[in-house]
Amino acid sequence: MTDTGRKRPWLAALLAFIYPGLGHVYLREWLRALLWFGLVFSSTTLLINDSLMAPLSDGVSLEALLTVSQNIPMEASVVLFVITAFSMADAFYMATRGNAEAETEVVAGADCPHCGKELEDDLDFCHWCTTKLDRGAESET
Repeated sequence: MTDTGRKRPWLAALLAFIYPGLGHVYLREWLRALLWFGLVFSSTTLLINDSLMAPLSDGVSLEALLTVSQNIPMEASVVLFVITAFSMADAFYMATRGNAEAETEVVAGADCPHCGKELEDDLDFCHWCTTKLDRGAESET
């Protein structure tokens, strides 16, 4: 059993905290990532006026970023915080669910001891490499 398909839920949540949708990129959930990116972009566009971004017109500097962040309305901050929290929760859930599904697939399907490929339950040989399987003891129980 290998851990190649396992994802770290806390890493996905941390990436979603940095920017909503980034955790979904890590999970390779492209549509969800695009939806989260779009939600943040549209919310920012609708809730923050262009006049608040005026200090950034001369160039991006730490002072200009601090000025803009202090002038963001409270309702916009709350909305963006809620979006970030839901994105973190969704990324954590998706990683946890994906890991559980990967474990279920590994447990449900047996692998050939010779070639390592997945076996059919009703066959006494591997249809990939034709190795004969000893399933007599398994089928009697």
